[in-house]
Amino acid sequence: MQYKVSLIKTDEGYAVWVPALPGCCSQGNTVEEATENIKDAIQSYLSAQEELLHGVESIYVEV
Repeated sequence: MQYKVSLIKTDEGYAVWVPALPGCCSQGNTVEEATENIKDAIQSYLSAQEELLHGVESIYVEV
């Protein structure tokens, strides 16, 4: 699965976040490091989300 990731240069390196996943963010000293770190953050985010929604009924709607 692909996610759009936003990246900005900071004084410390690079900040990176996923607009589609509120609160899912990371950082790194280089673009490459920030990209690898956000991959880990996305996996952790999705895993936690799955645990929190265990047993909750979900449906899909088309927009």
